[in-house]
Amino acid sequence: MNAYKKYIAELVGTFALVFIAAGSVCADFYLRQAGGQGLGLLGISIAFGVVVTAVIYATSYVSGSHVNPAVTISFWITKRMDPNTAIMYIISQIAGATLAGLALKTLFPDAVKTVYLGTCMLAPGVSIARGILMEFIISFLLIFTIYGTLVDKRASAGFAGVAIGLVILFGAMIGGIISGGAMNPARVFGPAIASGQFTHHYVWWIGPILGGIVAGFVYDKLFADSKKS
Repeated sequence: MNAYKKYIAELVGTFALVFIAAGSVCADFYLRQAGGQGLGLLGISIAFGVVVTAVIYATSYVSGSHVNPAVTISFWITKRMDPNTAIMYIISQIAGATLAGLALKTLFPDAVKTVYLGTCMLAPGVSIARGILMEFIISFLLIFTIYGTLVDKRASAGFAGVAIGLVILFGAMIGGIISGGAMNPARVFGPAIASGQFTHHYVWWIGPILGGIVAGFVYDKLFADSKKS
């Protein structure tokens, strides 16, 4: 039963993340369509960072608050998680992201074929390699921060959510104008499956997953103590 609690926590946490992060893009579109100023990149980035902070404080004691396949794969590769549990985490995350995408499709029908329910797309003129590199860098920074604050037992308790949320906020701001600043395959997958927009979708799997794997190895080799964190 405890294992199922973890999977449910990952599903609910990923649902919340995708619903708020992608939903803020939909809300921005509706506000602009009505003649308002909209949320803008800063407002969308703040929403993304704040929801991640909230999810960490709400579910980290249950599942560790991965809510991101790139995080789970990094833990798997660095032997912090067994394969079966990792696969169930990823399934739960994908399910939560899909449900969030379908909920947004119901609530924001005009955003389906316009902003594609907030799924990420490469900015005009941005190459695939450049998009992957951006997602790699900001995902590396995010997952490195997760290791240093949420995983490492030497870190000060209680500040992980804030630190990770800030990295998400700034990563979304910087990456937003190039690749959308997702740092999370599930963040893109949910809105993509609901809107049918899968152009260059692999960018948001390759970049974050590679960034997460490298972050895990770098942390283990250079910063972790002799006993696995």
